[in-house]
Amino acid sequence: MTIETRDITVEGQPAYLAHPDGGSTAGMLLIPMITGIGAQVREFADAIAATGVTVLSWDPWQGRGSSDDTPPETLSRWMGELDDKAAISQQQQLLDYLFGELGCTKAGAIGWCLGGRFALILGGQDHRLANVVAFHPTVPGTPMPNHVIDAVEETAKIQAPVMMLYPGADDLVPVESFNRLQTALQSRASGPSIVHVYPDAEHGFSAKHRHANPVNAEAFAISWPQVLEFVKVTTGA
Repeated sequence: MTIETRDITVEGQPAYLAHPDGGSTAGMLLIPMITGIGAQVREFADAIAATGVTVLSWDPWQGRGSSDDTPPETLSRWMGELDDKAAISQQQQLLDYLFGELGCTKAGAIGWCLGGRFALILGGQDHRLANVVAFHPTVPGTPMPNHVIDAVEETAKIQAPVMMLYPGADDLVPVESFNRLQTALQSRASGPSIVHVYPDAEHGFSAKHRHANPVNAEAFAISWPQVLEFVKVTTGA
């Protein structure tokens, strides 16, 4: 499928748009990892768009940079400065744009690492979402100082279908934290849950730079096609 891509501005915030030629009524909000809208995230967005879905990517760094041009230590510092409530508000502005100007009738949210955590929170707070996908969400055992919203509490409120993918060798998210998230998902009265566990995979296994470890490469090769199908079915692409 031929797609179109471009950088746009929505309500003053930069974003990356990828969509099939002619648009689509199916949409996804993409919530990046620490990289921001770097090459890897654009590749993810383009792959989702190629299935017939309009993808709008939130920029956690609001135009300041990405992994393409910013040192990892700077990105780590920015991550510690993120404001939960401001981030969710920005993401909801992009959802408004997906449902409004871009003409989507169904839209979900997909996130990686810090974006996986935000996808779960957004799903609990905004019931417009048609799905939530959380790749190795960074929900540490002890919340970071700027984590003022409880991701586990919000996960229990999600009404949409959820797909969560957890690497068993995650050095940032202990299994106890994953268990709390899974319990929250299974406590829901509505909304099916699909949970993947990759016992030997590492945090961030979906990123290309992690694929020198064949366990991570295999985890991504197994999970990604299933995620794309889940997105297509839940958004009606």
